[in-house]
Amino acid sequence: METAEPKTLQEAILYFADPANCRKYLAARRWPNGVVCPRCGSDKVAFLEKYNRWQCSATHAARQFTSKTGTIFEDSPISLDKWLLAMWQVVNCKNGISSYEIHRAIGVTQKTAWFMDHRIRLALGMEPGPKFTGEVEADETFIGGKARNMHAGKRARRITGTGGKDKTAVMGILERGGKVRTSVVPNRKRKALQAEVRKHVEAGSALYTDALKSYEGLNEFEHQVIDHAASYVDGKVHTNGLENFWSLLKRGISGTYVSVEPFHLFRYLDEQAYRYNNRKLTDGERFSMAVAGIVGKRVTFDELTGKTAQA
Repeated sequence: METAEPKTLQEAILYFADPANCRKYLAARRWPNGVVCPRCGSDKVAFLEKYNRWQCSATHAARQFTSKTGTIFEDSPISLDKWLLAMWQVVNCKNGISSYEIHRAIGVTQKTAWFMDHRIRLALGMEPGPKFTGEVEADETFIGGKARNMHAGKRARRITGTGGKDKTAVMGILERGGKVRTSVVPNRKRKALQAEVRKHVEAGSALYTDALKSYEGLNEFEHQVIDHAASYVDGKVHTNGLENFWSLLKRGISGTYVSVEPFHLFRYLDEQAYRYNNRKLTDGERFSMAVAGIVGKRVTFDELTGKTAQA
């Protein structure tokens, strides 16, 4: 009897323990119309049961391939059952899951789990989409360690000013009833913030922001401002949707990851935005969508650690 695809973590553990189920699950999402060669596109392929891979009938280099080929899993010695369980947890744990938890859960080193987590986050990155319309919120925040939680020596080295001087500025744009988009910005000045708004919001949309001076001049939008010094809500004029998202993000960073380097922050933003944007899906549906995004995305350990330029 064929086993149903998993809907819970317990079902996922049992289902992906079978290598054939891992292969079938990936193939169904990568090649919904049938397996094709990732190198030449031919559908004339044969499965080699003995080697757990396919072989293309066309004549070219590297005719054999697996479900890992051309994905975030390529060249990884880690088995697919461990990859898919790690991915299930990253995609479905509301506040994220640390590399230490992954390493204990699936039996790999913490360093390996950290590398796996970042490759999974790459698959969750948002592709450019149509501009937001209707009612849109825009807001910004700072991400960084709290000075009171740092050792005195570390605090002296890292905290060199007040406010957001030693933190990373992040901007979010939320389409009410829809999705959120986030990005790391160089600062909170007018040029940086307004460029992001114009990039992601359709002219003529209702735009709600706080009273930061940097938002002044967005005249192509129906721009309304809420002054947080006076109140947080004035009818439809508020940024509470984004405030909620920032709360979720900071809870994950402070409580789960503890410390995030600015170099990697955009990946953690993508991870949280993915879960937020697909919050109405079931765990199984959210995971299935994530697996469909693994193709054509690669990042090396040297790129992650800054030893080579990232693509």
